[in-house]
Amino acid sequence: MKIEMLSSKIHRATVTDANLNYIGSITIDEKLMKAANLLEFQKVEILDVNNGERFATYVIKGDKDGEICLNGAAARKVCVGDIIIIVSYASMSLKKAKKFQPTIIHVDSNNKIDG
Repeated sequence: MKIEMLSSKIHRATVTDANLNYIGSITIDEKLMKAANLLEFQKVEILDVNNGERFATYVIKGDKDGEICLNGAAARKVCVGDIIIIVSYASMSLKKAKKFQPTIIHVDSNNKIDG
C-alpha cells in the first residue's frame, strides 16, 4: 500500500507578483526551491491564507531574490501581497511514511528563510 504524505512546505510566503500573460505555474526563488527540496516542474498545491483558495500548479525556477510569482490562470486566484503556503506531496510505502519527516521552510515577510 502507498500513502500520500507531505513532502515539503514553504510556510507563509508572500506573493510578490502575479502575471496573467505567462503560460502558467508558480515562479519560486531558486534558493527557496533548494531549501524546500522542490524541483523545477514539480507539482505543488498553493493554499492562499488571505482568500482560502486552494489549487495545484507546477514550479518554475526564479532568479529574483524572494520571488513568488503566480503565472497564467493561477494569477487570478491570488493578489500581490497575499500570504500563501506552498506544499508538495510524495507517495510512499506505509512503512516509510511512519518514519518520514517532511522539509518545512518558514519565511519572513520578504520571503527570506526564517531561522
